[in-house]
Amino acid sequence: MAPDKGMAVETVRGLVYGPSGKQLDVHRPAGASGATPTVLLWHGIGPDERDVLEPLARATAAHGALVLVPDWRSDTPDGGRSHLLESLAFARKEAGGLGGDGESLVLAGWSAGAGAALGVALRPEIADGWRPSAVVGLAGRYDLPARTTGTPPLDDLTAVRDPGVPVHLVHGTRDTVVDARYSRDLTEALRTPGRAATLQGPETDHAGVIMTAYDPATDRCVPTTEEHAVRAGRVVAGVLAEAAGTGAGGAA
Repeated sequence: MAPDKGMAVETVRGLVYGPSGKQLDVHRPAGASGATPTVLLWHGIGPDERDVLEPLARATAAHGALVLVPDWRSDTPDGGRSHLLESLAFARKEAGGLGGDGESLVLAGWSAGAGAALGVALRPEIADGWRPSAVVGLAGRYDLPARTTGTPPLDDLTAVRDPGVPVHLVHGTRDTVVDARYSRDLTEALRTPGRAATLQGPETDHAGVIMTAYDPATDRCVPTTEEHAVRAGRVVAGVLAEAAGTGAGGAA
């Protein structure tokens, strides 16, 4: 089962995004004109794994979005906070020059990156009062301190902090690494009058939700053509595209 083709996608790899010298990749629809809806997509706890998200990023770009995927390291003294915030500052400042929209962008993350993304919306003071246009969390835990803020998103919600933007969650029903109940719990906490929150549960695992499979030999997630992962990746790419407002979103 092959991924949908969609628009042709071009990739630029290895742009340095801040003083740390960390790099990011840019995936965008080829030949796009004007400001393309933009997604900043953070990987999980594995250090410098931007390549792991390339299948999903390219599938999302095929819907008409510009997707920025930075490396970051969770094993730094600050748990990756400075890398994550550097990449956010880069996206806001430089996305326009890459063909995107740096002020109205979707902030998304997988696994540890999911809580980090939601943390920015809950505590916009860490980004000079800025909030993303939407948050997309993939297979995340939200009862643990977010890498960007140091506080658990669920605690912030209990303390009556409001993300102020739509929050869209996707969590595989076969995830044995991070149980799907964490996304269900967050969805319940978010579902109050005036808030927009959605949850989708494709039949896949922790790696499959980003269109990959875990490889024990390398201890990394790698691209896969397994049907459950391709289907889940299509769902997630559609959610990201719809959140960004490309007009080309949609599920499998």
